[in-house]
Amino acid sequence: MTAADDDLLLNLLALPTAGPLEGTPSHEVRLWQAQRAYARAARALGFTVEWHGVTEPGALRDDQVPAAVRDAVADDPGFLRCQPSLLLRLGPPLPKLRTVMFNVHLDTVAGTQPVSLKDGRFHGRGAIDAKGPAVALLAGIRAAQRAEPRIGTEVGVVIQAVSGEEGGAMGVFGTRPLIDAGHTGRLNIFCEPTRGRLLTRSTASMTACLRVEGDDSIDDAPGAGDNATVLLGHLATHLAATLPEYTDGGQVCVAGLQTGPLHNKVYGSGRLLLNLSYGSAAEGIALERAAEKEFAAGLADFAARFATNPPFALTAADAPRIASLHWLKRGLPTLDAHDPWAEHLLTHRVGLAPWPAHEPAFTCDAIWAAGLPGAFTAVFGPGDLEANNAHADGEFADRHDLESFSADVARLLLAFGAAESTTPAIDLF
Repeated sequence: MTAADDDLLLNLLALPTAGPLEGTPSHEVRLWQAQRAYARAARALGFTVEWHGVTEPGALRDDQVPAAVRDAVADDPGFLRCQPSLLLRLGPPLPKLRTVMFNVHLDTVAGTQPVSLKDGRFHGRGAIDAKGPAVALLAGIRAAQRAEPRIGTEVGVVIQAVSGEEGGAMGVFGTRPLIDAGHTGRLNIFCEPTRGRLLTRSTASMTACLRVEGDDSIDDAPGAGDNATVLLGHLATHLAATLPEYTDGGQVCVAGLQTGPLHNKVYGSGRLLLNLSYGSAAEGIALERAAEKEFAAGLADFAARFATNPPFALTAADAPRIASLHWLKRGLPTLDAHDPWAEHLLTHRVGLAPWPAHEPAFTCDAIWAAGLPGAFTAVFGPGDLEANNAHADGEFADRHDLESFSADVARLLLAFGAAESTTPAIDLF
């Protein structure tokens, strides 16, 4: 990485790019500015801007769009306008068989952090997830070009620099429209922290909202109303104890219990959120049914346990009427890629270590490239989501990790180009 790369990354880190779903007001999101800076750096390598814009609201009405996105599109005219995506292409359009697509997101989670480069370590929100990988990607492409002039002329390279990866948007207004429009390649690489290992799986997640809509009461007569806090707390405990047994490669996150802030009031209304990840469509369907079954079982258990307890007897009697389960997000695809040619190329020719089979995968935008005909999709990038504090305070990226990723990108493009120059990729092995 050069001094210009350092400057680009520090500039990107200084720009707030967390979207409205992360709580940032629309007018404060600087994704347009960040993507223009990225495009200027890419132009120095010969990239052209094929598209830079936002998704139309009409494309976000189907069942795969999370409810939070649908609501934001309906309620906030600036929601989509502040979250563009960028499509870059190196050289002329080439057949997919001769093209590699890289996807990287320039939006971040919320939270501002001091931006710096000290002793080979970049600090700032997005350093590892995923502005650092985005800059290192350009460095790797530059190195490949210097080693092989056919990169960009006989080997196509496409970069999707997207919004909408964070905030629970699940890529529906960033990555999904670009994939649907056919901006893909024979290899589709999603640049996320995997410690440089090749991850061929990606989970998806669904979100359930448990609502209680009953009557409030005062602390002097707690049994005169419905106690949403106790009911939702009971359901949270029940679901935390029972749902994990229905997962296979996914996770159960019980979160977002909200009723009210005061100590001297019984709140009759509230909500509880569940985020459930799954590794396959079949597992997702089974987990959805399990959540609904265990929700009903939790209500029945609450009614039986508190029917004769005066402060909560009314809540027990009302529970089936005032409690309900609503799906805010479900039905998303998952990635489980298998391609002997591509996996041999990436592990043996490029030297990428496979992601361990026993280690859980995570959710990212790669789900939208699952099942593309004649193509292979995988996730790999520098650093580690947890170790590099990707969604926490003190996020960082080490220069040596970014440069190692750049070298991997260069080797990938050179190996892909060498394979394409002799035999059609799909028949090579």
